[in-house]
Amino acid sequence: MYHFLTTLDRRWIFLLMLLAVAIPILGQVQFPEKATGLAKSTFDAVEGVPDGGKVMLAFDFDPPSEGELGPMATSFVRHLCERWKEQKAQGRPTVKLYFLALWPVGPQMIDDTIEKVIKADYPEMVYGEDYVNLGFKPGYEGVIKVIVTDLRGLYTTDALGTNIDQIPMCRGVENVQSMDLVINVSAGYPGTKEWVQYAATPYPDKIKIVGGCTGVQAPILYPYIPKQLPGLLGAIKGAAEYEALVNEHYDTKKGRETPAKYLEGKRRMGPQLIAHVLMILLIVVGNIVYFIGRSREGRST
Repeated sequence: MYHFLTTLDRRWIFLLMLLAVAIPILGQVQFPEKATGLAKSTFDAVEGVPDGGKVMLAFDFDPPSEGELGPMATSFVRHLCERWKEQKAQGRPTVKLYFLALWPVGPQMIDDTIEKVIKADYPEMVYGEDYVNLGFKPGYEGVIKVIVTDLRGLYTTDALGTNIDQIPMCRGVENVQSMDLVINVSAGYPGTKEWVQYAATPYPDKIKIVGGCTGVQAPILYPYIPKQLPGLLGAIKGAAEYEALVNEHYDTKKGRETPAKYLEGKRRMGPQLIAHVLMILLIVVGNIVYFIGRSREGRST
């Protein structure tokens, strides 16, 4: 066995990794998700938005990072839409959604999510009254520095070119401090770190932020938890955990079946989990072979 492992062609390892990823994808292999504290804190922050509350959703990511961030963006919007639906049914003031982006491709991500969630499953929500897309503004963190005190000075129109004075839900909104919660989905710079530094930190009692980010970005944001950043979803794992919380609260407890498009985080975790287990096994086997080789060299001398 030792000789077999030391002479094994590396292409067999590549084949194993291919199978570890391909089989769960083709077989739709899924595993149950247990939410961690950060995912629960994020869920509670969204659930805690008061009736009639205003939520700003900043989508600062692009198509290459959609694999990690798309499911969490979808779940954030779906969660807010379900809250809107409950409030509407009970005759309570409904939550308002304000979309914007600091990345040039962000508006595409916003449009895709609106089409996928709001227009497909919540068509009763009215643009301009229940949600609005403010679009992209260049300037990186400079945009944040302006809109924390003067949003209307920078965003004079929405993404469609309509003057915000003509949009009912924008009347009376002067700055980010008017929001009850800011949700940022970020793939890098500018993103959650800049929102924390230039919005949550200068106005700790007025601006509350939760976020979702790629795996490589998460460690940079951990020092801000929990004071400046009470909730954070890291990569597809965080997306799957938050997705599970939303689906359990609004589907399972109500006896409804969750549509497949709201299970993307869980579905994408399948091949990742199997691939990670394979990598760990290969590392363990590699170390065993190495130490056996060292032991044999010692005996031979």
